[in-house]
Amino acid sequence: MAKVTRDDVARLAGTSTAVVSYVINNGPRPVAAATRERVLAAIKELGYRPDRVAQAMASQRTDLIGLIVPDARQPYFAEMAHAVEQAAAERGKMVLVGNSDYRDEREVHYLRAFLGMRVSGLVLISSGLSEHAAEEIDAWDARVVLLHRRPDAIDDVAVVLDDIGGAQRLVRHLLADHGRPYVACLGGMDSTPESGDPVTDHITGWRQAMAEAGLDTEGRLFLSPYDRYGAYRVALDLLAGPDRPPAIFCATDDQAIGVLRAARELRIDVPGELAVAGFDDVKEAALTDPPLTTVASDREAMARAALDLAIGDADEAPGDRVRQFPVALTLRRSCGCE
Repeated sequence: MAKVTRDDVARLAGTSTAVVSYVINNGPRPVAAATRERVLAAIKELGYRPDRVAQAMASQRTDLIGLIVPDARQPYFAEMAHAVEQAAAERGKMVLVGNSDYRDEREVHYLRAFLGMRVSGLVLISSGLSEHAAEEIDAWDARVVLLHRRPDAIDDVAVVLDDIGGAQRLVRHLLADHGRPYVACLGGMDSTPESGDPVTDHITGWRQAMAEAGLDTEGRLFLSPYDRYGAYRVALDLLAGPDRPPAIFCATDDQAIGVLRAARELRIDVPGELAVAGFDDVKEAALTDPPLTTVASDREAMARAALDLAIGDADEAPGDRVRQFPVALTLRRSCGCE
């Protein structure tokens, strides 16, 4: 059987091949409703399937969106990846996902692979953009949108949160509303002030809230892996020691989940003896024991903004290269709220 072509669809629908293209691709020009119905009926009758490879070769662009995350197994990145996929589907795009595993060479590998595929846009959640990764981005004619983190190594558009403000508000809540004498902080292993890392911003917000209350932070910041398993091991040593803190603010919810597990094993009452709070409001935070107080963000809105920027559907005003989204406190029982 001969392959059905766009010309066949146009003949049956009584229109031009350009109009068929507009219907299939949802633009770039509008098509009258009656004409659209005729084209769709012809496509269905003939069983026409667009040749996406040929389209990509002609336009030098695919309907693909590249998404690079540090580790899709971590709840925050998994939920953000899902939000990006949903936003892409709304725009007729498909998403290719690559895990950098927090390694520079893996990040460069996926940048080179996705940009070489001529993706329509690329969304990058970087663990700390290296010079090599920045050079790779500069070498290609493609929009790269930084999501969640904006490293100084690249001057491209970014969609981020008010990480400092969110952490500051939550630590203030622990100090002022629950009367905790001080709040310790569980941070990341390699965060530096220059890194553009949200975890570093969370630590900065903690420091600012403690300083406002006239409290010292010296010796109260503890370094931990970002995942719950590493945080659990750090928390076991911290909570079993002689200087157990009255409250712990964790830079991520995954860390906080590890702290809650350690506290339960050591028979430490949360929140009676120890208040615990996190940052991200992953879905699992509502199901921990006790439910976790945390900082929430609108990941769906952030993903839509990143996709609009990546495929050029958003107006970019001068000085609007970084779009910062607000956060909100989600107060649950782990801090003492009911």
